[in-house]
Amino acid sequence: MTQVSTPAEAATRITGRAVAEQRSLASAVTEVVLDNGETVVVKRGHARNAIPAEAAGLRWLGDADAVRVPEVRGHEEDWLVTELVGGGRPTHHAAERLGRGLAALHAAGAPAFGAAPPEGPADAWIGLAPMENAPGEDWPRWYAEHRVLPYVRRAVDEGTLDGAEAAVIEQACARLPEVAEPPARLHGDLWNGNVLWGAVEAALIDPAAHGGHRETDLAMLQLFGCPLLDRVLAAYQEVAPLADGWTDRIGAHQLFPLLVHTVLFGRSYAGQAVAAARAVGR
Repeated sequence: MTQVSTPAEAATRITGRAVAEQRSLASAVTEVVLDNGETVVVKRGHARNAIPAEAAGLRWLGDADAVRVPEVRGHEEDWLVTELVGGGRPTHHAAERLGRGLAALHAAGAPAFGAAPPEGPADAWIGLAPMENAPGEDWPRWYAEHRVLPYVRRAVDEGTLDGAEAAVIEQACARLPEVAEPPARLHGDLWNGNVLWGAVEAALIDPAAHGGHRETDLAMLQLFGCPLLDRVLAAYQEVAPLADGWTDRIGAHQLFPLLVHTVLFGRSYAGQAVAAARAVGR
């Protein structure tokens, strides 16, 4: 049964410690100082499976021992408690370490494209949008069926995309590049807002973790701007060189986040999604 409570009550219930201080960071995120001096982050889920999916994703990414993610202190159906990872200003050292870490994270692999983290739900989320983790072996078909077309259909139903625009994206799905790589272990929502920089290393938060193509994480990192991205990508390439022509495939991989933003935030992203679709396969 769902327990209705405050962040402080949830923190005490999950950690067994009393709360000394608390500070709201966002509508559903609170920084809490426990009575032993430890500072944790308490997050309330917005929908069914949101917290179990995030907790499983953080643990799966952490198991790769490649990039820093917040350690899960515990969770319930609606509440997640993690360690606090500090933010700061990006540095060349941290950017290069992030690039090498992402290469190692992706190389840790996944059982299939669309595989959920161990003990993670199939019906998961990317931000506030639902995301189905349904495994598949053929990347273009899986990506179209589970990362592109569900959001196209929703956008059409809600009037955010018109029929002609949807047709352009559907045609792009028939031109998606073939993949000769195994499924990678993806963060899954790797935009710059989910990268907390520090002088020594960056930490990644709020994953939508699943098995996918490694270029998808990198394309998402480029979509909304990332400090020192050239350093991140250069360090990545030193560890795990990307296949020839990867820059030509960026638009195909950005279809997923652009369509998610279209259904969440409206027409302002629809044009970008259609433009990315028109570039696929050219």
